[in-house]
Amino acid sequence: MVVLDACGVGALPDAADYGDVGTNTLGHLAREVGGLNLPTLGALGLGSIIELAGIAPAAAPVLHGRLHALGAGKDSTAGHRELMGVVAPQRPPTYPTGFPDEVIELVRAASGRGVLCNRPSNGLEAIERYGAAHVADGALIVYTSQDSVLQIAAHVDVVEPDELYEICAAVRARLPAAHAVGRVIARPFAGGAGSFTRTDGRRDFALRPAGRSYLEALQAASIAVHTVGKAGQMFAGVGIDVEHPGATNARALAETTTLIDELDSGFVFTNLIETDQVYGHRHDCAGFARALEEIDAAVASWTQQLGPDDLLILTADHGCDPTAAHTDHTREHVPLLAVFPGHGSRRHDGPLADVGASALDWLGGGGEPELPGTSFLA
Repeated sequence: MVVLDACGVGALPDAADYGDVGTNTLGHLAREVGGLNLPTLGALGLGSIIELAGIAPAAAPVLHGRLHALGAGKDSTAGHRELMGVVAPQRPPTYPTGFPDEVIELVRAASGRGVLCNRPSNGLEAIERYGAAHVADGALIVYTSQDSVLQIAAHVDVVEPDELYEICAAVRARLPAAHAVGRVIARPFAGGAGSFTRTDGRRDFALRPAGRSYLEALQAASIAVHTVGKAGQMFAGVGIDVEHPGATNARALAETTTLIDELDSGFVFTNLIETDQVYGHRHDCAGFARALEEIDAAVASWTQQLGPDDLLILTADHGCDPTAAHTDHTREHVPLLAVFPGHGSRRHDGPLADVGASALDWLGGGGEPELPGTSFLA
């Protein structure tokens, strides 16, 4: 199962509650770049899900459709967890004007350092604006977004990454219930003033899932669970046997290719982060389209590796419309493409949790009646 991070396909009915009316990440991206060039995804049926410039409906699509969230939120934590059957009971706290004093004091106490920024910000903007001051006195750059996140950035020569991870873990552990954000994110960066760049050392410290997931159901059925990239961090490690690196798309694609080739059985859950982190939030349409082309090439190789006992699911977790008035995630449907023998070119629309239910069904784990989601394999 591969998550093309932020590749939404049209606003959800409640998008107005999030300021996201009319959003459509892939639809608007295709228009902005004069049409997408994705021959493999197109042949699988991406253009059969919604109208996309450059991608005609497939002559013989695989199982395809749109999935929707059951719970609140529009960030990676909510999306990844819903794919595995964990629905947030309520919208997690967000901080449109920055964190209150009690949270900032907690960061100071956990780190022994001062705090800079404390407002919603694009991550690159935050280090560009506050990086020099941070290097000068060691104060941490703390910022948020429209999502339920507390992000802490620090230069690798001022705060070693391992120390930054310890600070973030301590903040995660000490946050009271009223301020229990979905994720505390470590954001190490390097370089000099005017050319600061984020490293590949990002690490997400998520809340433990509120309930049982399909990952745990897979484990209970003696099915090994592997994650690639940040997918494992979205579950705080719960329900996961092995976490594989994937801080960049190139690494995540390579790790996934190796796992498909070498594993005899099991469940692989991959996140491809760059469509979100590198291009979506920056409204870089050309870069977004190039990233999709690289993914398309990898999917072409994966389909050649698949055997009769294999199921490949391609989906997303939320949107990040590059034409939106803001640069945050967008509340959208996500695409579904599922490659398996006997797919019958059917269309399937349903909740995100159908993915977890289908993975468990395919791998012989049976059903999980207490979790949302219905297998699309029937």
